[in-house]
Amino acid sequence: MSTIALSLEDELTALLRQTNQPIELAVRELIVLELYRRGVVSSGKAGQLLGMSRWDFIQHASRLGIPYLDMTEDEWEEERRQIDKL
Repeated sequence: MSTIALSLEDELTALLRQTNQPIELAVRELIVLELYRRGVVSSGKAGQLLGMSRWDFIQHASRLGIPYLDMTEDEWEEERRQIDKL
């Protein structure tokens, strides 16, 4: 495990304290959620990094407005066409 020092403005630190968890855990969660939102890590890996199951992570992210499936209308239409071919 690596340790880094991070300087945060007092206002940001105060906002992080409002999460009712230690700042280190709040920052870790935000980083993992953002990596997942960007598609850098899978839901399984994100759950593992946060010490929860994949399903628990998916539910947690969904409650925070990060969808599990993020497809455009065209992508959904293509999926439907592929299913219809089966």
